[in-house]
Amino acid sequence: MPTLNKMRRALAQDRGSVPAGPRLTRTRIALTAFFAMDGFLFAGWVVRIPAIKAQTGAGPGALGLALLGVSAGAVAFMMIAGRLCRRFGSPLVTVAAAAALSLSIVLPPLTRSATALGLVLLLFGAAYGALNVAMNSAAVALIGALRRPVMPGFHAAFSLGGMLGAGLGGLLAGGLSATVHLLVLAVIGLLVTAVAGRALGRHPVPEVPERLPAPADPRPGNGRARRLVLVFGLIALCTAYGEGAMADWGALHLSQDLGAGPGTAAAGYAVFALAMAVGRLSGTAVVQRFGAARTLIAGGTTATAGMLLGALAPTAWWAGAGFAVAGLGLANIFPIALARAGETGGPDGVAVASTVGYGGMLLGPPAIGFLAEAVGLPAALTTVALLAAFAAGIACATRGAHTGRT
Repeated sequence: MPTLNKMRRALAQDRGSVPAGPRLTRTRIALTAFFAMDGFLFAGWVVRIPAIKAQTGAGPGALGLALLGVSAGAVAFMMIAGRLCRRFGSPLVTVAAAAALSLSIVLPPLTRSATALGLVLLLFGAAYGALNVAMNSAAVALIGALRRPVMPGFHAAFSLGGMLGAGLGGLLAGGLSATVHLLVLAVIGLLVTAVAGRALGRHPVPEVPERLPAPADPRPGNGRARRLVLVFGLIALCTAYGEGAMADWGALHLSQDLGAGPGTAAAGYAVFALAMAVGRLSGTAVVQRFGAARTLIAGGTTATAGMLLGALAPTAWWAGAGFAVAGLGLANIFPIALARAGETGGPDGVAVASTVGYGGMLLGPPAIGFLAEAVGLPAALTTVALLAAFAAGIACATRGAHTGRT
């Protein structure tokens, strides 16, 4: 695979060897805005789950099935999004999906039953999944142009947006209805889409000769590439399960099991998102220094310890500390996995790994909901630690596939 080796050598060069021109810088800023907006909107929805749960009257199991709509919609649309990116380009799909996400976020607080909530979350999830595939495909192309492993920086923007969205939600949870709150977020999302979309259209993601050609994508004709993409997708799955669990159940664990108020419960997800942001802001330097395999192994081990503390701690403050450690450990696993999948198979590789990865979110909400009914939510959340340890084990067993620096 000479082209892949060439790309890996280029990515491993000194970070200052290929300076970013103004065009690449503007493209990077626009993509960063989309990642931040995605996290901001998703966190805004997450912190209002307790209020929407109360208005629908759903129990843990019914709520878990309703929340499944987000993941089901995302996974169902991800492969379609990959094909759309090949046909129309990832920038156009990014803008369209961001607008759809902004509009669909107003629907959940309008529902009054778990069934209706699940149906509208299918739409929300489809937009969310399409946006994530399109953004990450564009980011992989930009990595090839910059010749630097900057994917963790984009995902840091997602986490910072999530922290901001969760923090704002915590401030507004006591005095503003979920309907008004999410309507405000929709307006903000549309404004960001308009501004960043215009910039991305003027400065589209460049294609570079070092990028892999389409025949090297993970289809049956290239067994090795397909297997590598599936390995990266499985690692991403373990991380997505943890992120989804924290998003859907973290606030409920703090409020229902540990007696935290609405603001404190929202702050629990905020510290998780902050820790992920800190980890991802340093992710590029960490991967360049230690390599992808060691970063994945260390991250999975750290997340295991943190989530055990977060799930089993006797107080909300100790649980919050565990959430922070878990966030730091999970921070770079997903972006590394998607970057390597994109390097191996282009937009189709990103779509396949994203589909497998977000299967963790598909599995997480109902699994934790049913386990919570059987053994309690704290015990159910320990499955996050189990899958984080599994991700570290996969990374250790397949470290030969992580020879690159992305």
